[in-house]
Amino acid sequence: MSIPVRLTPRGWVVAVALTLGLVLLSTVDPVAAASAPQLSGLDLAGMDRGVLPGNDFFAYTNGKWLKTTPIPPDRSSWGLTDTISEQTHLQVKALLEEAAAAKGSTETPQRKAGDLYASYMDEGTIEKRGLAPLSGTLKAIAALQDKTALSRLLGEQLRVDVDALNNTNFQTDHLFGLWVAPSFGDPEHYAAYLLQGGLGLPDREYYLSISSEMGKVREQYQAHIARLLRLAAIPDGEAKAERILALETRMAQVHATRAESLDVTRANNPWPRAEFPRRAPGLDWVVFFEAAGLADQEIVFAWHPAATTGLSALVGSEPLSTWKEWLTFHAIDRRSGALPRAFVEEGFAFYGKVLSGTPQQSVRWKRGVTVTNSVLGDAVGQLYVQRHFPPESKVEVQAMVKAIVEAFRTRIDGLEWMAPATKAQAKAKLDTLYIGVGYPEHWTDYGPLKVDRRDLFGNLERSSLFETRRWVARLGKAVDRTEWCMTPQTVNAVNLPLQNALNFPAAGLQPPFFDARSPAAINFGDVGATIGHEISHSFDDQGAMFDARGKLHNWWTTEDLAHFQAAGAALAAQYDRYRPLADLSVNGKQTLSENIADVAGLSAAHDAWLASLSGARPPETQGFSGEQQFFVSYAQSWRTKYRDPALRQLVVADGHAPDEYRADTVRNLDPWYPAFDVKAGQALFLAPQERVRIW
Repeated sequence: MSIPVRLTPRGWVVAVALTLGLVLLSTVDPVAAASAPQLSGLDLAGMDRGVLPGNDFFAYTNGKWLKTTPIPPDRSSWGLTDTISEQTHLQVKALLEEAAAAKGSTETPQRKAGDLYASYMDEGTIEKRGLAPLSGTLKAIAALQDKTALSRLLGEQLRVDVDALNNTNFQTDHLFGLWVAPSFGDPEHYAAYLLQGGLGLPDREYYLSISSEMGKVREQYQAHIARLLRLAAIPDGEAKAERILALETRMAQVHATRAESLDVTRANNPWPRAEFPRRAPGLDWVVFFEAAGLADQEIVFAWHPAATTGLSALVGSEPLSTWKEWLTFHAIDRRSGALPRAFVEEGFAFYGKVLSGTPQQSVRWKRGVTVTNSVLGDAVGQLYVQRHFPPESKVEVQAMVKAIVEAFRTRIDGLEWMAPATKAQAKAKLDTLYIGVGYPEHWTDYGPLKVDRRDLFGNLERSSLFETRRWVARLGKAVDRTEWCMTPQTVNAVNLPLQNALNFPAAGLQPPFFDARSPAAINFGDVGATIGHEISHSFDDQGAMFDARGKLHNWWTTEDLAHFQAAGAALAAQYDRYRPLADLSVNGKQTLSENIADVAGLSAAHDAWLASLSGARPPETQGFSGEQQFFVSYAQSWRTKYRDPALRQLVVADGHAPDEYRADTVRNLDPWYPAFDVKAGQALFLAPQERVRIW
């Protein structure tokens, strides 16, 4: 379970993006920022000392940067993570160009990565082929004669939808998504999870909200559907677009909410495969599972049981002709980035400009790097760590991780409200926690995957099928707890509750995110807080439902669980009061897992930093005390600006609060108050009894 936060909005399955840093260069040009030398320390020039820390700590630490730094035209948001992502993209671009030009076997993983990148950059061939790569799929859709054939095609299209999970929308534009992970009841073996899907917009709220802004998005989505069908020379586009939107609206009405999707207790629904026809009539499940390669699975988890029943009913009730229109649109839309320029531009006009507010599409090489990373991530990752991740960085970060784990253990021992039996179970989770730093212990074998440097569309189709077959083949087999869900060149980090494991990719462990030259207070305030955050995800409102083996199991006493849930409710109420847009507030319940991890992780990182001093007084640096360095570095690590549409999408469809409010986590830690002389009456002040202390 994993979620990307700032690269793409993300939940409990994937944890928080590694958005920490030691400094951020104020710059207009992202490529220049990526290539410029990075300094160590706090960014004093980006602060606004005219703001009282107790009134607006985010503005105090980032105010001048916010006022003077524009969001680049090809970005929907901009912040510290984006600068290091730009740097990493440039590094990967150089590696891919070398791999594409290399001589010798075309079957090595690195050469395949180079060839895939080359196929993306070969616009001439893409233009020449036009819609020909889609012809087989479109003919198969047009040939559907009955609902049994429809069920078969829907099963054939079932894919392990990594993007849907990583974005924590639990949403795919296929009717259902497939996720393969350790079983809730038997974490030693892999199981199949069926997820709700079918929507082209980011979340059900985009279809159901009465907000005028959401209404405008729906109008523009319908227009996008019509334009895309018209580009493909499919007649009657306007009428079909209206019917497609109406069908997706009916799908949205049966979907679980984002907050419900994140509640693992709602997802623990092991349905016998033979029971699907009775529990969810409408779809021909026998044909569906056979076509999906799941006919031998005795149990399939229905992550969204009501949606599974509701979507299946729609298959039975909605006209076959409407389903064919919906399938046709999504077949084109899903692969528009691999089609001629007109389709690429139409896709960006809606998904980039309308949904995210991004004025300008990124240059093609950046998109090519993103696609290659997503398809052959481990092949690229091997090249990346060889050149850009020194062994000493791994050793240093591992030492920091160990220190923060021990600080968390000490915090557990000090909890006066927790019973000894519950403490023992919590510490057992720490004892068995697998923590991967930099890169995985073994790499994906891409041997069976064919890559043709003149066939981008085919490469993407074959890759999607390859990944699905690779994961389906694991069903029922023993779980590898060291399995990574992120590549080394990913600027992010993740907690995997079912594996009781953490991943800290190499790209997030480089300057300015982590720098051994920086004072310990700064390193612990930024990268240390993220390490603490990911550790704490094992003990957030969802992670705490899993035991040391990764089994979904209540290991709490009744009294301890009630205390824990009351603290979570108080934190949710705190975040409910934040309103980033005039018509939209943060959902404290939806963001609770991340908010708990922020509070607990920052507290553990602070304790670990103090322990590292061995009683010595921390040195003053850049005119700030050690305590001030710690908290300023934390708040500057969340330095981000959003365009309004992107901010709306984050608040509606993601499990993370906007970064400004994540920086405000400091108001729950007692040491922050004397460090900045925060007094009653100031906007962020919380009385001691109102400060949320969970772990």
